[in-house]
Amino acid sequence: MDMRRLVGRNFARIRREKGLTQEQVEELSGLSQQYLSGLERGLRNPTVVTLFEIAQALQVTPVDLITPWPEEPDR
Repeated sequence: MDMRRLVGRNFARIRREKGLTQEQVEELSGLSQQYLSGLERGLRNPTVVTLFEIAQALQVTPVDLITPWPEEPDR
């Protein structure tokens, strides 16, 4: 399981479910839009602190960002 891709997919899904743009998450988290874009594409390897900051911005738990969803195949 590629954790970078998993986190990226979960971040994108949750962000869209909440109706947020990457720019809005940038304002809420303090992380750059470029970083968030790379995260969504599975190109970033976020630290535990970064996962916590993103989770706070999205009002979810860090576990929500790393939990596989059954409808998404493991690649």
